[in-house]
Amino acid sequence: MIDLKKPKILNVNDIAHSSLFNIQSVDLEFSNGIKRVYERMKPTNREAVLIIPVIGDELLLIREYAVAIEQYELGFPKGAIDAGESILEAANRELKEEIGFGARKLELLTKLTMAPSYFSSKMNILIAQDLYPEHLEGDEPEPLVQVRWPISDMMSLLEHPDFNEARNVSALFFAQRYLHTKNSRK
Repeated sequence: MIDLKKPKILNVNDIAHSSLFNIQSVDLEFSNGIKRVYERMKPTNREAVLIIPVIGDELLLIREYAVAIEQYELGFPKGAIDAGESILEAANRELKEEIGFGARKLELLTKLTMAPSYFSSKMNILIAQDLYPEHLEGDEPEPLVQVRWPISDMMSLLEHPDFNEARNVSALFFAQRYLHTKNSRK
């Protein structure tokens, strides 16, 4: 493995901000002397959760409007971890807000980075089992439509025209591995 020396940060400037984003310009000098200016979202320690709910022999998904692509996307419940919340608390809260269920069993499958050239954010992927009805008021502007999908046919989600978001696709593969490993132990 090649030992790479990280570029030297020469300067960081805040160049734009909104209610959601703070964009920075970062002047870098690489070990070979080449200088470049990159842009990134201002780094934060905030993380998010994406939860794969399992109810019986089905996955529970939601349809949610994605304004950047101006269409509804099929995916798993997700959201930011609030200050003072653990990963498991945030996952259970998001489940209750978005699908009206809590989980007695939550297991962290992995933690992913999302576009690390631009974002420092991390997404915690969890699987939720042993669900029970409980609803919390969320921040969604409209009720989210629930879609149940058979676990036995879960990989066909990859062919669904509304199941495109990379975090959901990644989560599907982690869920498949988890559920396959769990079932092979029986």
